[in-house]
Amino acid sequence: MLAIIAPGQGSQTPGMLASWLEGKDAKELLQQWSDAIDLDLIHLGTTADAEEIKETANAQPLIVAAGLLAARALSADGKFACVAGHSVGEITAAVVAGVITPLDAMKLVRARGIEMAKAASVTPAGMAAVLGGEREVVLRAITDLGLVAANDNGGGQIVAAGDLDALAQLAPEGARVRPLAVAGAFHTSYMQPAVEPMRELAATMKVSDPAVALLSNKDGGVVSSGRETLDRIVNQIANPVRWDLCMQSLVAQGVTGVIELAPAGTLVGLIKRATPSIEQFALKSSADLESAHEFMAQHGGK
Repeated sequence: MLAIIAPGQGSQTPGMLASWLEGKDAKELLQQWSDAIDLDLIHLGTTADAEEIKETANAQPLIVAAGLLAARALSADGKFACVAGHSVGEITAAVVAGVITPLDAMKLVRARGIEMAKAASVTPAGMAAVLGGEREVVLRAITDLGLVAANDNGGGQIVAAGDLDALAQLAPEGARVRPLAVAGAFHTSYMQPAVEPMRELAATMKVSDPAVALLSNKDGGVVSSGRETLDRIVNQIANPVRWDLCMQSLVAQGVTGVIELAPAGTLVGLIKRATPSIEQFALKSSADLESAHEFMAQHGGK
């Protein structure tokens, strides 16, 4: 059984859209999205440097655009049974599951990036990845400093978020702490100002119920309502991501293989460590498509 998964912010790299734009129709589609959201995605995905695509308002639409172009090229319709996304990747997943259109997804993620960047500018805060250590020890150290486990990623990785001084003091026994180059404390109450503008936009969008099992970052549960999907995506902005529970749900759903859409790499690494019984494939560029189709053929039955 096959699942399609979509990565979140931090997975972007310079030039990552170049291979997906070799066909004229894909470039025209990306231009349409760019015009609709007033953001030059072609520039960001081909010639922009790492510093420019690191900015929240640029990174998030770029990541979703990459995932949507990869999904379109993959043409996996009817060949997968489950879909999930990490953080902003949930928007990509919603399109793959048939909940919203690609254009509405781009409008939603454009607003998400802008509103989260605004929220981050209100109060200085940050995030740090905690690698290794005993889970309970790490969680206790995060809580004791008034921080939040904003991304519980499984596979020995938890991302703490909150006050910068508190993050500087974070040193759980047996773990390594790596500060992340992000603008704020995403998936915490620091992002609450971004929620209401997003909720208002989401309410204007037409939705359909998911055509396949769609997993939620809130609790790893399967969401069967299109409207609830959007509500959860909006609320997740200010609440922790439980990717660990999503991975557990992949196993419970009987998934045997996952394909991570571009810009791939991060999520398959987590799955390899946390749930090695699931085979993984990272769809990084159009050069991977032939191998991806072979992988689908091995795991494509529902």
